[in-house]
Amino acid sequence: MPFVVVSGLSGSGKSTALRTLEDAGFFITDNLPPELWGAMHDLVEARGLDRVAISTDARTRHFLDALETSYVRLSRRREDLRVLFLEANADVLLKRYNFTRREHPLGENLMLDFARERELLAPLRSIADTVIDTTDLSAKDLGSRVLQLFRLEQDFHLRLMSFGFKHAPPRDVDMILDVRSLPNPYYDPALRPKTGLDAEVADYAFSGAESEAFYAELRDFVRVAAERARATGRHGYTVGIGCTGGQHRSVAVTARLAGDLKDLNVDVMDHRDMKVGEHG
Repeated sequence: MPFVVVSGLSGSGKSTALRTLEDAGFFITDNLPPELWGAMHDLVEARGLDRVAISTDARTRHFLDALETSYVRLSRRREDLRVLFLEANADVLLKRYNFTRREHPLGENLMLDFARERELLAPLRSIADTVIDTTDLSAKDLGSRVLQLFRLEQDFHLRLMSFGFKHAPPRDVDMILDVRSLPNPYYDPALRPKTGLDAEVADYAFSGAESEAFYAELRDFVRVAAERARATGRHGYTVGIGCTGGQHRSVAVTARLAGDLKDLNVDVMDHRDMKVGEHG
C-alpha cells in the first residue's frame, strides 16, 4: 500500500480526499512539513502501519524550501511513494470559500491568494504522480476518484441486531423493524426454552404464507434501505429487529436476513436479549 502525500490548492478538496483515505483505513497526518516526512515514515513503519497519508500545502509555506530534499530522501526509501495534487479553477474556489466563509491561509485578497498559492505550490504539483482537477467534481465524486486511484474498495457493512421491545429498543441503530406480527414460538412449551437460532423455532415463526410474505417484504425493504445508504457514500447501516422478548422471532429473522443479504457484507452485531426474554 503506497505512502501518500496529499497536497493542493485551498478549497480544492484536500479534506475530502483525506477523509476518504481515513475511512479506508489510512493513518492520517495533516499539515506536515516536508522535513518531517522521513520521521513520520520511520514512526509509522515501527508501528507496523501500512496505510499512511500525510498532507502538505500552503499552511506549511515556511517549510517548503526543504521539499525537494525531503521528497528525494523519502522516495529512495519508499518506491511506492505517491503524491496526489488537487486543484480547481479560481471561480469555483471563490464560490467554495464564500460558502464556507473560511479564511485563506495566505489571508489577503482571495483571488490574489489563489494565484500566489498556485505559484507557491508549483514545486509540489511538479512532483505529483496524479493531478485531479475538482472544478466539476462533487465531494462524493472526488471520494470515488481517490478510492479508484489507490485501488481501494469502499467497504460497506449491513449491521443487524436482534432485541426485545420489553427491554427497550436500541438507540444506536439507523432503523428499527417490528416482527411481533409473526407467530410466537413462546406459546409452544417445547419451543419456549429454545432460541431463534434453533431450526424448529425458525420454522414456527415463518410458518404460513402470510409470514413468508411478510418476511419477503421486510427483506426487500432492508435491502433497498441499505443500498440507498451505500449509494450516498456511507460505509455502514445498522438495523435493529425487535420482537417482544428478543429470544425467538427477532433472532430468527436476523439470522435469516444475514443469510439472504450476505452480498451486503452482513455483520450480526448482537442478539442483545436472546437469553433474557421471557416472551419470544
